[in-house]
Amino acid sequence: MMKNGSVFVCKVILGIILCALVFLLYGCGSYAHLGETKAEVRRRHLRTARINRQELAEDIDKMLLLDKPSKLTDKRIP
Repeated sequence: MMKNGSVFVCKVILGIILCALVFLLYGCGSYAHLGETKAEVRRRHLRTARINRQELAEDIDKMLLLDKPSKLTDKRIP
């Protein structure tokens, strides 16, 4: 019969093995793009950076109220 201390150690070891298997099977997101070439990764990063810049510019325009034309006058200003 096992002692209480050795039962606890066995449970901890089994928990660590279970966590390791979960991370091995599902990963931490690093296995999401296994089949990509360097060029595809670069294009994905450039696209992400471009979209982030566009969204930042839109957020700044919205904060400064530049996203909609002013309705203070009915005359069109060129």
